[in-house]
Amino acid sequence: MVTILDVARRAGVSKATVSRALNGKVFVSDDVRARIDKAIEETGYRPNLLARKLATRESNSVGLVITNRLYNGPFFSAMIYQAATLSEAHQRQLILADGKNSSQHERDAITFLMQLRCDAIMIYPKYLSVEELDAIIDQSSVPVVAINRELKRHRARSVFVDHHACSVQMTRYLLEQGHRRIAFITGAPGSPTGERRLAGYLDAQAGAGITPDAALVVPGSWTTESGYEAGRALLAAGIPFTCVLAANDDMAIGAAKAFSEAGLRLPDEVSLAGFDDSIIGRYATPALTTMHIPMDEMIGDAVQILLSPEDRSATPRPPYAGTLIIRESVAPPRQG
Repeated sequence: MVTILDVARRAGVSKATVSRALNGKVFVSDDVRARIDKAIEETGYRPNLLARKLATRESNSVGLVITNRLYNGPFFSAMIYQAATLSEAHQRQLILADGKNSSQHERDAITFLMQLRCDAIMIYPKYLSVEELDAIIDQSSVPVVAINRELKRHRARSVFVDHHACSVQMTRYLLEQGHRRIAFITGAPGSPTGERRLAGYLDAQAGAGITPDAALVVPGSWTTESGYEAGRALLAAGIPFTCVLAANDDMAIGAAKAFSEAGLRLPDEVSLAGFDDSIIGRYATPALTTMHIPMDEMIGDAVQILLSPEDRSATPRPPYAGTLIIRESVAPPRQG
């Protein structure tokens, strides 16, 4: 393996001079720099980036912690792409750390990114509580922002959506179309996003004078497969419904397959809607009515907060609002 000493010998300078040239912290003459650059090219030397981070205490990188149970779908793939693109626009490399399946794993991922000396860290938490996230920010030596979670003590370090209001708006739209028997496929147990979307569904019905039927609420776990199983469970229960609202688009697409297999046509015999405005729903047949969640804008805000010191002490941002996207999967219920 080629070392910095090999480069120094080829360039006819000391190892310390090569190090100074690479770090760019001390002036090196144009002639010496040219010799070093030529030696690097001839030897094929690649600097040890971790060593340089330790020496300079800078990494030109931004970390993102997200559990692998989330980033295996199109919505979160798009989110990661946006985070990488915006980080690059700020001359930073995105480093992804897996939060796996517990709050301790999420803590370990944060520690890992700190040990890599990331300049800043974004967290899309699944397991860490608001109190734990506030404590992590208190103790962190680098800027940290929580995505999709409203913090209490560090409100300016969080960007999030009002999922309850989004769900109320969507459910009211379905009610306006004439639906009174609306089934709901929940998110995974313990998910704050799922809990708020379920609460919005229930509150919108109560506000319209409708007593929600608990039998129409079926469990899901955010995946397409769980939506398929939830759709089959609704059909097997034999309970009448005219519309299904899934807590995300992936589950809605799974439910659509279950209904198709049962010979039900969308939206003639059953209407279907979701959340997130995932690309999968745009190209479904019929295209899926959904609630657009402005993840690109949220990631943009998070990066801005992390890399602009003046924004970290700014007034907390208000929660983002969703946008109702009306497509072909919802129609008034068939009469008779």
